[in-house]
Amino acid sequence: MRFGTRRGSRRPAARRRIPLRKRLLVRLLSVSALIAVCSVAATAWLAVTTTTSALKEEQGQDLAADNSILAELSGYAATHPDWSGVHHTVRELAKRTGRRIALTTPDRALLADSAPRGTPLPPRPAAGVDPLRTDTYSETGAQLSGIDPRAVGPYLLPAKERAALDALAGRNKDCYARYGIRTTVAHTPSGRPGLTATDGTDPAGYGLAVCADGGLSIPTPTERRALDTLSGLARPCLRQAGLAVGDGPLFPLYEPNAEDHFGGGPLLVKLAAARGGTARAARSCVLTARRTQLEPYVAPGAELFLGIGDRNPSRFDMSPANKAKVVSAAGLVLAVTVAVTAAVAVRLVRPLRALTEAAQAPPERHVRVPVTTRDETGILAEAFNALTERRERLEAQRKAMVSDIAHELRSPLTNIRGWLEVMRDGVVEPDPGLLDSLHEEAVVLQRIIDDLQDLAAADAGTLRLHREPLPAAELLAQVAAAHRVAADAARVTLATEADPAVWLDADPVRMRQVLGNLVSNALRHTPAAGTVTLTARRDGPDAVLTVADTGSGIAPEELPQVFERFWRAEKSRSRRTGGSGLGLSIVRQLVAAHGGTAEAASEPGAGSVFTLRLPAGEAPGEEP
Repeated sequence: MRFGTRRGSRRPAARRRIPLRKRLLVRLLSVSALIAVCSVAATAWLAVTTTTSALKEEQGQDLAADNSILAELSGYAATHPDWSGVHHTVRELAKRTGRRIALTTPDRALLADSAPRGTPLPPRPAAGVDPLRTDTYSETGAQLSGIDPRAVGPYLLPAKERAALDALAGRNKDCYARYGIRTTVAHTPSGRPGLTATDGTDPAGYGLAVCADGGLSIPTPTERRALDTLSGLARPCLRQAGLAVGDGPLFPLYEPNAEDHFGGGPLLVKLAAARGGTARAARSCVLTARRTQLEPYVAPGAELFLGIGDRNPSRFDMSPANKAKVVSAAGLVLAVTVAVTAAVAVRLVRPLRALTEAAQAPPERHVRVPVTTRDETGILAEAFNALTERRERLEAQRKAMVSDIAHELRSPLTNIRGWLEVMRDGVVEPDPGLLDSLHEEAVVLQRIIDDLQDLAAADAGTLRLHREPLPAAELLAQVAAAHRVAADAARVTLATEADPAVWLDADPVRMRQVLGNLVSNALRHTPAAGTVTLTARRDGPDAVLTVADTGSGIAPEELPQVFERFWRAEKSRSRRTGGSGLGLSIVRQLVAAHGGTAEAASEPGAGSVFTLRLPAGEAPGEEP
């Protein structure tokens, strides 16, 4: 097992974020969305191709019905001063068109409704009904802009005047007939007759002055009174527009659309001289005056709401050919769906199948899985390969550890056995020096066995710690005092630098063992006149203990292995420069048991620094 820099470097790789477009969930959702889009597109195409003509016909019928409703209601408003009797007209229109029709005032007060009382109105009005400001009504289907021609108000001719004009129109018609020009008599909404040639042109254009005597253009008394009123309403505005109009009649001849033609006589002469904005202002003056004149004779503006009525007959039915198209398209979409799903499934299952086969292989084969994707499956393959490498590395470490343990135990046991055999044979006498040597070998065996027991307890999680508040300065002083003799013998300076405010919540015996192993290691690899420094400082919530030396250092390629069991910088495994090879591994395990970490940094020829980071404790009596 690796620890320190290499172990820390593996964590980000295992937890790296997968790009959104590479995630398995996103890919599955994308395929599902693609299939759904294809299905919707095919359905929409079928719906459009099979119902376009029917929808066009239905829309044309509905538009014609809506226009007829609006035209009829506008005509009602043009011929009635209010909406009091519109209920009958609304019901008849609703019955004839099958639409729901509702009329309200601009502030949504209900005037008439073909639906039962309490039925909510549609969210928005379909149109506004105002005969003085309309652009939808036309008997020929063309759009108009301005006043509904059925709003005649004071221009409505009484029966006597209408009869006189009809007689005059009849005489003019007979006159044109004598010259071979066939005409018809048409009446305006006010009852005034007019002649129109059968080809739709004005018969006056033929130049027959004897027939077009101008009598039909002379206003009747009723029309004269209305035109005089109109003149009085328009005169102030016209003067303000810059036209020099007198006090006489502005409209000596009758014109049905005075806002367009302005009659004849003096006003026509004035407008002929006017240009640009003045002419437009004059037209606006006349239009405003006509609206003011007609306003008492028409119903006020209202809002028209249209909805679906009770009649909703089936307009069309799907033909066998269209049904065959639907079935064919559905089958095609199904086939494409199955093909795409199968292709995606094979692509997704292939690496999973490779992982399954690799997992079922014998452990000694250490099979690797090729990483072909960068999604979750690829991450799983990388994790499997990392696990395989780790298992292979652990197996190698296990074999090396067995070999190392056998090597460590063989040497002292061989020495003890050899000396005991020669003493038994009487070759040498058991003098104090020999006994000291045998005792030293037994101590080496005991130390190796104790270290192995500590490691086994740490691996099993049974290592017992007796925690207590421990000042870091006192801990460093005790460790330095215990190794002072060895440091003086090696002519190495042993120094401590500790912040007195740094405390630990730790087992003092185990912490002395940890620091003792690090100091022994440092003294062993530091030449004479070198320095070994123990420091303690506070870093946020952690207490940081370091053991730095000025020794030979560790090669960069060896640095990640320093905390492995039986690792030695000296490959010869000589105890002259190294111990059992378990000291640093014990350091790592004991620090981890305290909830801390151990790291090593070194530069060949410049020394090494071992850093222990532990949770800081509180001094006795202090608030946590």
